Amino acid sequence: MRPGLLAATALVVSALGIATWLAASDYPTLPPEGNFQEPASSDLKLTGPDAPTQRRDVLRRATFIVPAGFQHLRDSLPADLRLHALPACRLAPSELSGTTPKFDCVFAGGETIKVKYGHDAEIHGEAAATTLLRLLGYASDVVTIVPRLRCYGCPRHPFAAMHLRRSFHVPFVREQVDDGFTDFEWVAVEYKFPAPAIETDQVSGWEWRELDRSDAPRAEVDAFRLLAAFLAHWDNKSSNQRLVCLDRLPRQSAKRDGGPSRSALRRDRVCATPLAMIQDLGASFGPPKVNLARWRDLPVWHDRASCTLSMRALPYEGATFEDIRVSEAGRALAASRLSAISDEQIERIFFDARFPQFQAGTDAERDLRAWTGAFKSRVNQIATARCPTDY
Repeated sequence: MRPGLLAATALVVSALGIATWLAASDYPTLPPEGNFQEPASSDLKLTGPDAPTQRRDVLRRATFIVPAGFQHLRDSLPADLRLHALPACRLAPSELSGTTPKFDCVFAGGETIKVKYGHDAEIHGEAAATTLLRLLGYASDVVTIVPRLRCYGCPRHPFAAMHLRRSFHVPFVREQVDDGFTDFEWVAVEYKFPAPAIETDQVSGWEWRELDRSDAPRAEVDAFRLLAAFLAHWDNKSSNQRLVCLDRLPRQSAKRDGGPSRSALRRDRVCATPLAMIQDLGASFGPPKVNLARWRDLPVWHDRASCTLSMRALPYEGATFEDIRVSEAGRALAASRLSAISDEQIERIFFDARFPQFQAGTDAERDLRAWTGAFKSRVNQIATARCPTDY
């Protein structure tokens, strides 16, 4: 056999061997009993020629703070996460985007989660940012970091294996996956805020520039914008925000004594209680992500005298977040909410999100103090500013 052909054959064999190893589970076993079926989607898809108009009307009426009667949704978690030291789920086939290793997994009760694994800043940034949002009264997906998660039907590296299958048509060896499990350590588990999304065939989520048409009080809109600038939420394309409907909750998420019943909904509106939320906060505490020095030194204000916010200096040059002047009422509202968070709560945000562990080789207590100091410094920039009252 010629040397070139021999080398090519060896390369192909090696590639197939690596692909087979990636696509196999770590441990063979029989899967546990349970349903492990994803529930049917409850999202509201607007169709037809009036869909863009209906969507604009819903976004215009949307609130940002979770209203009374729906606040129980902010911290809801599947029982499998709350009650089990080693939560177990089954791989749910899905098309995954981005570059952070991830996969979807479904619990025996039908709840689906997104799992992010590996040494990636996004895992820690999103866990901290979503906790902060809920402390401030906003809606967010619940992202928590767990020491270990067992995934039945998971390859050793599901993200890489799924990309191999999609890009190079490398098949899973089903017996190696279906009859086995893989344990993942220190992963971020993301449980979606349990309210149906409102989308059209063309548009998913919303853009920050669209908030100029909001009917919500100007102070609420500006306080929400300030929070995005505070976190440096630079990856703010429309799909990283979500528009949801609180009065069309799945049956298991509805609160018996809160929120309107289905029979009470107005027939001429898609949703009576819409809410605008941030869906993906992995690109935060930077730029780029979870960078103490860059986040600490990045000014909240583009121009403090006029209370102008800008993200043009960040990646994507601001994306959908256009330069905007903030009202004094909005500044004061954001300052009061952020200032109400105690030092202990701030430190806990970063501790639970494992910021010191991400920055390996540094002293944990020192890191927590530094992140807490940076947080308070950025709050102080908002609290000590005064915005022109003629705007």
